[in-house]
Amino acid sequence: MSIFDSFTLWFSLNITNALFIFVIVIATIIVARIVDRLLKTQLKLLSAKMDIDETIYGLIRRIAVATVYLMGIIIVVSSVPFLENISFAIFASAGFAGLVVGMAAQSSLSNIISGISLAVFRPFGVGDIVTIHDEYGTISDITLGHTVVTTWDNRRLIIPNHIISDEAIINWSINDPTILWPLDIGIGYDADIDHARSIMIEETKNHENVLHLNDVRKYHPEIVGGKEIRVVVTELGDFAVNLRLTFWVANRSVAFITGCEIIESIKKRFDAEGIEIPYPYRTIVYKKDIVEN
Repeated sequence: MSIFDSFTLWFSLNITNALFIFVIVIATIIVARIVDRLLKTQLKLLSAKMDIDETIYGLIRRIAVATVYLMGIIIVVSSVPFLENISFAIFASAGFAGLVVGMAAQSSLSNIISGISLAVFRPFGVGDIVTIHDEYGTISDITLGHTVVTTWDNRRLIIPNHIISDEAIINWSINDPTILWPLDIGIGYDADIDHARSIMIEETKNHENVLHLNDVRKYHPEIVGGKEIRVVVTELGDFAVNLRLTFWVANRSVAFITGCEIIESIKKRFDAEGIEIPYPYRTIVYKKDIVEN
């Protein structure tokens, strides 16, 4: 007799127990949803009153919901005799079955273990600004299986946790949010380096997002005056003298657009004051003795 036939026979002979199981299934679903909503509401209330870690709280909420479902399954299995016998048989062969299931679900189990590890050791949390997998964005959610990252252009990246645990992660939100941002600009060999440097520093200081000395020293007291914005020669290239401009901004989210606007203002000043940003060029030398056909 098949499992379906056994269940049908048992159902016809045990209407009361069948209704009890139906009630347990419905109750489990309802209780799980209530627990989930209550914990979400509690999170909002606690967030309004105190600074709590949403990452840990989210993990606790998901474990609580999973526990409710697990208890419902156990009650259902223990209420049906032939399901209970099947469960005993499964446990009896747990050695081989565990090996097979473990191999088949290796990736999923790895994601769960990595998710718990991320919640416990907290290399980042919900709301942190990070660079993962060469993508810059904000951590939107951390589940037991995956992490959701909302990128700067509003894409949603769903990355398995076991991949993140093996990645080098840049967390722009830990302790010190300020960023030292570099810009590389080349000038012609005939250009005055000191003049170009003064223009670059002046245009950078005029930008509203660039931190001045007093703001920078709040996080980096070791920086002395004149070093918060620097221009140094990095290379004597094939066709240009390459300069690197570095400046501080409040956080990573404004660094890129600030750099773009500073490059534009520097280019306009260079054009107005006759400082060349050269194109790549090549000098072709022909041999004197060219055999003509």
